[in-house]
Amino acid sequence: MERISKENYYLNIAETVLERSTCLRRLYGAIIVKNDEIISTGYNGAPRGRANCSDLGYCSREAMKIPRGERYELCRSVHAEANAIISAPRRDMVGGTIYLVGRDARTHALLSDATSCPMCRRLVINAGLEKVVIRRTETEFEVVPVADWVQEDDLLLPREPEMDLNS
Repeated sequence: MERISKENYYLNIAETVLERSTCLRRLYGAIIVKNDEIISTGYNGAPRGRANCSDLGYCSREAMKIPRGERYELCRSVHAEANAIISAPRRDMVGGTIYLVGRDARTHALLSDATSCPMCRRLVINAGLEKVVIRRTETEFEVVPVADWVQEDDLLLPREPEMDLNS
């Protein structure tokens, strides 16, 4: 038997974590690893003590007809990355890696375009994580340096050219 890569080993664990997800749209699992030790895990679901979409039987964002990728603040769930970050001390995360796997909640198909939303990207940056490893196929993955997300500041608007008052 051929030994799997460390990346796929940790992605397989993140995939097991997503089985706890309670979202009716997308199932996500995340784990944070540093120095070959799992620091924390997270999956997407409602905050502790609140009803999950799977318990309610509907997605509030779908009920409001909100397109995928928009208005995350109206989602009942705390995202997998956020839950993993919340569960770990920053000192243990700095320089670490977060592994992320997503599946469609209805079909359980792997989400080949899975990524962190803008809010979770900010959390990943502030947690001091160095890399994000995202599963693309059952054996392929993408490694994203968090420094790239810092440079791609998604909220910077193009600047208006300054007017030359001397002309």
